[in-house]
Amino acid sequence: MARLRIKLSFFNLLSKLIFTGLFLLIMPYLVERINLIQTDNNLIGMREQVISLVSKVGIEPFITSETENTFGSYNILKDEFISLEKFDSGEDANFIEVSERLIEGEKIIYRVLNYTFKVDNIKYLLEIGKSLESIHHTEKNTRKVMLVFLVFIILITFITDLLYTRRLLSPLDVITLKLKDISDPSIYDKTPVKTTTSDFVSLDNALKELMTHIDELFRKEKDITVNISHELLTPVSVLRSKLENLLIRDDLSPEIPTKIEETLKTLYRLQSLVNSLLLIARLESRQFLRNETFQVNEVLSEIISELSPISDDSNILLESEFDHDLRVSKANRSLLFSMFYNIVNNAVKNTQPGGKVLIKSFSDKDHFVVSVSDTGKGMSEAQMKTLFSRFKTKGQNSGTGIGLAIAKSIADFHCISITVKSVPDTGTIFSFAFPENS
Repeated sequence: MARLRIKLSFFNLLSKLIFTGLFLLIMPYLVERINLIQTDNNLIGMREQVISLVSKVGIEPFITSETENTFGSYNILKDEFISLEKFDSGEDANFIEVSERLIEGEKIIYRVLNYTFKVDNIKYLLEIGKSLESIHHTEKNTRKVMLVFLVFIILITFITDLLYTRRLLSPLDVITLKLKDISDPSIYDKTPVKTTTSDFVSLDNALKELMTHIDELFRKEKDITVNISHELLTPVSVLRSKLENLLIRDDLSPEIPTKIEETLKTLYRLQSLVNSLLLIARLESRQFLRNETFQVNEVLSEIISELSPISDDSNILLESEFDHDLRVSKANRSLLFSMFYNIVNNAVKNTQPGGKVLIKSFSDKDHFVVSVSDTGKGMSEAQMKTLFSRFKTKGQNSGTGIGLAIAKSIADFHCISITVKSVPDTGTIFSFAFPENS
């Protein structure tokens, strides 16, 4: 998709091209008319010069008995001529016409000015002509100059439009950059955008107000989550303690311990859910430290070691291909372990016996990437849309549906980009791209 400044520049260019096309259609007529008017004005100017000359020196230098009462002159290229002769007709002449003349045996078509005047009560006819070929040659040159000038103007205006729109829309780029990859409204840069355009000032202020409002809502949600989680943990712990104490009594009927164990499993599940919610709330509040340095492949190898017995029991091949390694700094090892563990464990659980789970680490341009692929059942488009939503159980195994949400929160905390590709009945690939200079 093209950027706004490019679209505006091309719109300006297209509008210029349309008007240029229309101008080119009417240009031949305009050039012809302009050239004829200019030619006629030149002929009239030459007529005035001849009349002025005659008034100064008289007619005798031009009309003599030796010239048979006529005078004619043309240049070497025969593109112009001047003719002066006695005129006996009673009609006065003052017009311009196109006529053919025979000069030295060559027929040439001229645009001729005809004009009569009197000297000593004798009428004379003055003819001044310019060949149509020279007129058309001038027209062609005029068209070429106009066309070159038009192309030059279009290029110059397109470049200036592009530069101007780039400068005009630069505040929009700043605003877009401030919004790009922002994971938490609390870290939004609220520095005013430098611009003289009121629309961008209004947009910047509206975004700052929106981010402030969203940040307040997030804080309230986190506070509620933390408070509720803490309030739930206390009665859960009390119930667990009482039920565990009941189990050690000897006076219970045989069916009571079974029911108590089922209740304890539910409490364990509830406690795990509450702890997960607390973990997400702490991640979003950035309460964890990122002050550790370690090798990513080391963490992946530990996960493979822990999950290998489970994959072996399920007849699932768990393999690794470490083509590249990354020594991360300013990270939290236990959180990254939990992130990758959730993904790999989920891949093993959702892969049928005889399938395969592959963990790869490699370099892609300037990014270190870890991918986890499986040959499991895959996911539909509807499942992909809610992939990282809380309490949406993925796969065929029961669970809280919060594991992927935790993984996403940990990734956002470390500025790691997650992409997922999945094909139903074929498998799924999770890719984790670490930021540059991790």
